[in-house]
Amino acid sequence: MLDIQRTKLRLLNLLDKEITRQNNNIELIASENFVSDDIRDALGSCFTNKYSEGYPANRISGNKGRYYGGCEYVDEVEQLCCDIWLEVFGAKENYHVNVQPHSGSQANMAAYFSVLKPGDTILSLSLDNGGHLTHGSKVNFSGKLYNIVFYNVNKNGLIDYEDLSDKIKRYHPNLVLAGASAYSRIIDFEKIYNIINQLYLDGYNKPYFMVDMAHIAGLVAAGAHCSPFGYADIITTTTHKTLRGPRGGMIFCKKELAKKVDSAVFPGCQGGPLQNIIYAKAICGLEAMTDSYKEYIYQVVKNARSMADAFKQMEYKVVTGGTDNHMFLLDFSETHPNLSGKDIQEELDKHNITVNKNCVPNEKRSPMQASGIRIGTPAMTTKGWTEDEFVKCAKEIDKIIENMQK
Repeated sequence: MLDIQRTKLRLLNLLDKEITRQNNNIELIASENFVSDDIRDALGSCFTNKYSEGYPANRISGNKGRYYGGCEYVDEVEQLCCDIWLEVFGAKENYHVNVQPHSGSQANMAAYFSVLKPGDTILSLSLDNGGHLTHGSKVNFSGKLYNIVFYNVNKNGLIDYEDLSDKIKRYHPNLVLAGASAYSRIIDFEKIYNIINQLYLDGYNKPYFMVDMAHIAGLVAAGAHCSPFGYADIITTTTHKTLRGPRGGMIFCKKELAKKVDSAVFPGCQGGPLQNIIYAKAICGLEAMTDSYKEYIYQVVKNARSMADAFKQMEYKVVTGGTDNHMFLLDFSETHPNLSGKDIQEELDKHNITVNKNCVPNEKRSPMQASGIRIGTPAMTTKGWTEDEFVKCAKEIDKIIENMQK
């Protein structure tokens, strides 16, 4: 029989160990960050106690209110959260936002549900070329429910916009998806928008244009990456990663899609929203509008470029030859063919450096092994690192990898 007290002590011990790990490790996972004390306080607030299925009454999406009583304050918080995020991205005039998705994956699921039916065709970037699991991987709901066609990257690892155009002509997708989880260059949303519109004028069916900006949302908010607003019909994001907020998701959509999107989230694929996280999302949005946050994001980008350049100088293969954002990929398939991304990730863990294995273009290994690693700079920039520390870290990683060869 489980000893409750001993198990509780064990859990507290594991919490202490994780605190120590986060304090002492060099965190280079591109999707991770450290939240502010205000956000942590919000996550632990009494809003965690409140059930609130439904939405604040909203004339745009037609929501009539909650299914529970006692929601007067969570209504205000959720509406404030929506107003804040529309302000962050300058989207009040033309867009609606739903802040209830529990994660980025849930946001993508609801976005698809809002405008597609099972079997419809999605054109997206594949996992091997930098896309996300929910962009059509055959092991994910997206690949199981929808007909997925992938556009490619060119020999330099850059999105092939000509191939994207050709695939629209050939496969007539119902939705074109832009966005990535491991792509280090600027994504030209305006160009994709123009391709879609020109093909429509040429007589092709017009697909919905969706952007998953989960990784670059903080850069978009700070003006360090071009914005999908004004171009995409639907935009999904997480609120952690570069936004440095709680783990959760959001969906922005053009106002004419508001009712479809809200219905797809609830009751479509979620029940009660997590109001403590929505409260924390609101705090995150306020932080994202400060000058200090914008300075932070620009430092994130400078740090990523400096670290990628350091690896290039040490003759590592950096996918696409560098980075324009917060991350980059190292491809070991040619420089260290005997080492997998998993091997290197596990060895770096022993030295308190945290990265993740990652597939690379033209990947030959399985995703569980992979031929590369993904490196991101948001978390350690939050800890105060600048270019010098990231360059020193690159040299330390080089020493560790070279010792693996001996």
